[in-house]
Amino acid sequence: MRHDPIDSALFTEHRKLLAAKLPPKSVAIVHAADPLTTNGDGVVRYVPAADLFWLTGIEQLESVVVLIPDSVNPADREMLFIREPNASLETWEGHSLTKEEAQAISGIRTVFWSDNLASTLHPLLVEKDSIVLNTNEHSRAGLGIESRDLRMAHQFLNRYPLHSFQRLAPTLRELRAVKSTAEVDIIRDAIAITKHGLNNVLSHLKPGAKEYELEAELIGEFTRRRATMGYEPIVASGKNACTLHYIDNNGSCQDGDLLLIDVGANHANYTADVTRVFPVSGRFTPRQKELYQAVLRVLQSSIKRTVIGATLSQWKWDAQHQMAEELLELGLIDKNQYASDSMENPACKNFFMHGLGHSLGLGVHDPAPSNGPLESGWVMTVEPGLYLPSEGIGIRLENDVLVTESGPVDLCQDIPLEPNDIEDWIASSQSS
Repeated sequence: MRHDPIDSALFTEHRKLLAAKLPPKSVAIVHAADPLTTNGDGVVRYVPAADLFWLTGIEQLESVVVLIPDSVNPADREMLFIREPNASLETWEGHSLTKEEAQAISGIRTVFWSDNLASTLHPLLVEKDSIVLNTNEHSRAGLGIESRDLRMAHQFLNRYPLHSFQRLAPTLRELRAVKSTAEVDIIRDAIAITKHGLNNVLSHLKPGAKEYELEAELIGEFTRRRATMGYEPIVASGKNACTLHYIDNNGSCQDGDLLLIDVGANHANYTADVTRVFPVSGRFTPRQKELYQAVLRVLQSSIKRTVIGATLSQWKWDAQHQMAEELLELGLIDKNQYASDSMENPACKNFFMHGLGHSLGLGVHDPAPSNGPLESGWVMTVEPGLYLPSEGIGIRLENDVLVTESGPVDLCQDIPLEPNDIEDWIASSQSS
């Protein structure tokens, strides 16, 4: 792992929260992720399973955590299975965790080698009524790959057909949405690294700069600070910014264009998600500024509405309706279109066609109940946008916001946002 060690108390508390929600006489099982292949025998850099990490802090493949909260034997209540180190693994892949290291990271005292999983589980399962298994139930998850969790589900359904099987994902979705102070601190670190990356980009921003050259500046800065990309970054100049998920990053920045950068550093597996828009020439044109300020006003109001009890559907609609007001003022829609504005058919849909935001944490689209309501501890992105392909202008502004009992806390408040501050930031970065 690149990051500093995380106090195992965080993972111990997470297991305690989950254990309290498991049914009586149940066994809950969560697997590590499989390595993802490329071509031939190639694999991409290993991405730890977020659910396993949230419960244990373990980032090593072939790991499994088993929770049996009401087991008579205290040693069986939390068990961790990891692959056994050997000389061949050491030679080809480097260091594997010892049992003692896994205990220190996770706070779990009972650690076995993964080869002993089946033989250890069987006598425990036959004494229980329910098996609680995990699958990826994200609403936009790709379903073409069968995970280790799903493979075990198939095996257990055949071997223990008379047990009651239950889903773990809904419970984890509810629990993971609420971030602890320690988790928020890690997200703050990821946001700070993201700001450093943006600062590095601005020192190289000029007419003629290639989008991929600016992406390289982000990657370099993140790597220097022991972080990775939380997701494929969007570095989109001019009309490219009107493609919502533009990741080619292969264009050239032209004098008079705007540059949209949507990027987040991943630090200790927690991800930031920030979007800023910069004038390539260093200063906004009057037209660019009036469009920018319209989006900024919607962002600022939406942040204020990111409060306990808000449902995500109403939160989004409030932003859409406000954007319709801005579009009317800008002359981009007429009074009849504005009068027909509704949640089912928002008047802004041709200019602001995506959602307002999403839960953020161990994933850039972190699991959370689909309509909220928001609770204290949720971290939400807030990201209204305005897209005019005919003018070659795409503007999206995005901050990460913590919901608290005393109101929303903008975690990105140190990253310049006002248009004058953006211009000053560019000038400062290029003069140093």
